[in-house]
Amino acid sequence: MNKNFRNTVARTALVLSTFAAAAVLAGCGSSTAATVATTPTPTTVVLVHGAWADGSSWAKVMPLLQQRGMKVVTVQLQRASLAGDAAIVRRAIDAQSGQVVLVGHSYGGAVITEAGTDSKVVTMVYVDAFAPGDNESVNDMISPYPAAPWQAGLIQDSAGYLTLSTDVYLHNFAADVPTADAAVMASSQGPVSAQALLYDKVSVAAWKTKPSYFVMGTSDQIIPLQFQQGEAARIKSQVTMIAGASHVSMVSHPTEVAGVIMTAVASVNGI
Repeated sequence: MNKNFRNTVARTALVLSTFAAAAVLAGCGSSTAATVATTPTPTTVVLVHGAWADGSSWAKVMPLLQQRGMKVVTVQLQRASLAGDAAIVRRAIDAQSGQVVLVGHSYGGAVITEAGTDSKVVTMVYVDAFAPGDNESVNDMISPYPAAPWQAGLIQDSAGYLTLSTDVYLHNFAADVPTADAAVMASSQGPVSAQALLYDKVSVAAWKTKPSYFVMGTSDQIIPLQFQQGEAARIKSQVTMIAGASHVSMVSHPTEVAGVIMTAVASVNGI
């Protein structure tokens, strides 16, 4: 058999398996899986972590995407300013040769909202996240509501950086993660500038011009489910709710989160 022919067959099989997996994992019907473009577009998934975590928070999602032939890149945010973190993500986007699907968790949702206006970004996925609008900060979004009980566990250092107490991390932030694993996450959590997290404003919201998907855990104690539902309705996202998932659904339910990302990639004819 001709080598080029074998390579073509293998590539086609990989594309078909990717689209089929996206449909199954994300709960799509067979009609979605049946619509497969013949020439997929090279696509990179760029994963953006949130506050009090780092790139390793995607460690269970990444291999599920890579097993389907997807190129995956994670970033490491400095969390000193929203503009600085968006610049880090833009550099990661600029380094890719094809189109980009941008994924953000928690505070990372604000970051992808700012960075996602890049022309290479074709769709975005919010995971248990904030999605501010034009000239809007996270504080602008949450200030109308009473402070959540977990906020009593915020610890601010002399430089204005915030971390979470171990108790809040284990019982609120990562409540459905095995205690031993959550304890490691709590010990290695990345502090975030209060200015970056709460007060820095998005300039132009990418979701106004880019389609989006929204994954939310029904037991999220950091960003309440109803709040996320309101966000998703405002930005017209396709919503997937994960029953019983905490604020870190990509850690506790990686298969479901990966499935939504695969669906997002499939929606833009990506591979």
